[in-house]
Amino acid sequence: MTKLYIGKIVNTHGIKGELRIKDNLTTKQRDEIFKIGSNLIIDDKTYKITSYRTHKDYDMVTFDGFNNINDVLFLKGKRVYKSKDEINLNNEDILDSELVTYKVKTTDNLEGSILEVEETGNNYKILRLLIDNREVLIPYHKDFVKIDSNKKEVIVKLL
Repeated sequence: MTKLYIGKIVNTHGIKGELRIKDNLTTKQRDEIFKIGSNLIIDDKTYKITSYRTHKDYDMVTFDGFNNINDVLFLKGKRVYKSKDEINLNNEDILDSELVTYKVKTTDNLEGSILEVEETGNNYKILRLLIDNREVLIPYHKDFVKIDSNKKEVIVKLL
């Protein structure tokens, strides 16, 4: 089973066992990942989602069998994953955690890798790349980045 990183549980919310998750997902991706009845993976254990909502910049979930804040405190600070088999996204819609595994090629025929996808603001992202032992920052925008999900590679136009 291939796991994809979704985000991190940053805190609890209220007294009924609700958890606050911070992630870098789009709205479309959230709808697919946090479906009620689907599972999330934390520390290689699966937890079934019984409720989901957004609150400010966070995803709020509760899990089956956890109805009290004291039941979920042990999950605080843990990383959240989702089985790739449970996610039905388009080829154009790639999670940042999966994009980091792609190879990088430039229009100048240089090769490299993605170190990180950084969120800089509302819906603005930057790719931090390693090309020729140099760190390069590129806006994650269609004018600079083309993604080939079949070849699992990113074609980047350097400035």
